[in-house]
Amino acid sequence: MRYSPQLTCFLVLFGTVTAFAQTFELGVMAGGAGYMGDLNPDKPLKISWISAGAYAKLNLDPYWAVGLHYTYGKIRANDAFSENADFKNRNINFKTPLNEVSVQVDFNFLNYFAGGGTKKFTPYIFTGIGGVFYSPKGTYDDTEYNLRYYQTEGQAATYRNYALTIPYGVGIKVQMKENWGLFSQIGYRTAHTDYLDDVSGVYPDAAVWPDDGSRALRQHLSNPSVIPNYGAPGTQRGDFRKRDTYMFVGIGISYTFVSQKCYTF
Repeated sequence: MRYSPQLTCFLVLFGTVTAFAQTFELGVMAGGAGYMGDLNPDKPLKISWISAGAYAKLNLDPYWAVGLHYTYGKIRANDAFSENADFKNRNINFKTPLNEVSVQVDFNFLNYFAGGGTKKFTPYIFTGIGGVFYSPKGTYDDTEYNLRYYQTEGQAATYRNYALTIPYGVGIKVQMKENWGLFSQIGYRTAHTDYLDDVSGVYPDAAVWPDDGSRALRQHLSNPSVIPNYGAPGTQRGDFRKRDTYMFVGIGISYTFVSQKCYTF
């Protein structure tokens, strides 16, 4: 039997679409969020608030998958509750929502995907690239302030509220009934900014701020310490690392669209 070029192209396209439909996956996840930076330099597993997310993923084969992910989380820290005496004296606090969009690649160590594969579970690793929107806020006298607008380190301009981020992490996937899967993971993100917590450089001289009636507020947001003469101009506010890191951990559920009919030509 002879096939025309048009029919051949149609069969190739139909087979490709069918293959994609057989391995398309949707998932949701919820859990906690944490951060490492100038207010938490050494506790990578500390969860400070919540996170939730969703994704659409294409399983290229039982080992490799690529997906588009959205994750929302909140992180926070408060020197007043720190175990470090110097942090307590510094007395800075912040919280910020994180809105992250990323493209991630999974690698399954075993032959697996929900609705197919030869294994019912697999550990996996992932990495990718994305962007995060953030806006640190601080509380003073029971009022919340958007810190980036107050240039707390005497910056010449307001820093951006978005940054490139590199996600990476590990997890485990388990096949449930039919096309449903259960997964749990922990993932870190290296953000290309040191301002997730509004702390990066040094304490400024108050003279760098305009004398427009906001100078006293700016000075307090920059240096809320109650210790006399703490935070002299030019001394470091935080640590010397140039990147903040944040973390999402949680559990989720997925559904993989697997065709129930085999097509042969």
